[in-house]
Amino acid sequence: MGLLDILLGRSKPALPDLDRLFALPSAAVTLEAAAGFTPTGSGAVCFATVEGAAFEQTHREVQALLDADADRDGPPVELSQDGFGYSWLVSRRSPDQLSQLVNDLHAVNSSMEVNGFGPQLLCSLAGFRDEAGRRLALVYLYKRGTFYPFAPLPGEGQRRDNALELQVKAALADDLRMEQDLSRWFPVWGAPGL
Repeated sequence: MGLLDILLGRSKPALPDLDRLFALPSAAVTLEAAAGFTPTGSGAVCFATVEGAAFEQTHREVQALLDADADRDGPPVELSQDGFGYSWLVSRRSPDQLSQLVNDLHAVNSSMEVNGFGPQLLCSLAGFRDEAGRRLALVYLYKRGTFYPFAPLPGEGQRRDNALELQVKAALADDLRMEQDLSRWFPVWGAPGL
C-alpha cells in the first residue's frame, strides 16, 4: 500500500484464506454448547454464474476428486442456481461428517481458484439446525476471509433472526474470524445447503 492510498483512506482487501474453513468443526462444538445448534451435513459454495467449457472441466474435476470418497450417499457435488442468478455447488454428508464436509467445501473453492475462477467465488456456507427446527448457516465470505451467521426465520417472507445471529457471533468470536461490518452480513435467501 502506497502513501497515496493511506492519504485517500484506501485499504487493500483481505486475501482469501481458505484454510479458515478448517476452523468450522471446532466452532461447531462451541455453537452446540452455546446455542444448541448441530450440523445438518449440508454445505455449499456460491459463485457468480460461469458458462463455458473451462467451467465444465473444473466441475468434472471437482466431481472426480470428491467421487473418490466412498463415505457418501448420492452425487459428490450438485450444481444448482438460485432465484437471484447465482450458482451453488452443494455437498451433502451425514450430520456427523462436518470435517469431511469442510474438506469438500475447501476442495471446491481451491479447484475453482486454481482454474482461474477465484474472482467469481462469493461465499461458502455450512448448515446447522437446533432441536426446535431453527436453521442457521455459518457463511464464509471468500473475498473478506471472514465468517458471519445467517438465521432465516421460518414461514413466509424473507425475515431473519437478528438476535440469534448476534448471539452466535458473540459465542464464536474466539473460534472464527467474524465479520465485524454487519452491513456485509448478506442474506442468502433460498441458499441450497441451508
